[in-house]
Amino acid sequence: MTAVALAPAPRVLDPARTAFAPVPLALDPARTALVLVDLMDRMVALPLAPHKGSDVLAVAEHLADAFRAAGAPVVLVRVERPGIAKQPPGSGLVPGLLHDGDIEVVKRTIGGFQGTGLDEQLRRRGVTTLVFGGIATNLGVESTARAAADLGYDLVLVEDAMAALIGAEHEASVRFDFPRLGTVVRSDAVRFASASAPDGYSTD
Repeated sequence: MTAVALAPAPRVLDPARTAFAPVPLALDPARTALVLVDLMDRMVALPLAPHKGSDVLAVAEHLADAFRAAGAPVVLVRVERPGIAKQPPGSGLVPGLLHDGDIEVVKRTIGGFQGTGLDEQLRRRGVTTLVFGGIATNLGVESTARAAADLGYDLVLVEDAMAALIGAEHEASVRFDFPRLGTVVRSDAVRFASASAPDGYSTD
């Protein structure tokens, strides 16, 4: 079976829908990376919408496990505030999230590409498709996704693996901005076309 990185046509969502229909993806684990943005203790603890931080973290952890099992890279991006001697409490990644072999990226801007070397690391690994989750949907995630799109990556944006400070910000990104950048799915639609991971990831 020949794996494909991602169907090129973006999926446009109906704003009236309350659920996301699964989209059959056929992701090539040799060319796809999971990018999780700002899953730090102090971010996960914020009052978020429409998903709680603990729920976003649980989905992200399941996705990361599936990517590792398929041999696909997992990128964990966290922010540090520039120009201060000590970062605020809770600025590290959630304990247990980073595994051996994962790529940890420290950013000092909203997005994860500027000045971090992330693009170079991904290209060295032959990655052409990025699957996104993290906090906040309309800030760190969207800024990183926009930069990735400008750099020519195909994007998959996992709606239930992200959240924002208010629901309206999340919905605006997910329903109106993200479909112009890539394919918007829920986590149970993320699938690999690979003999080593025939069922991909599923929340079932």
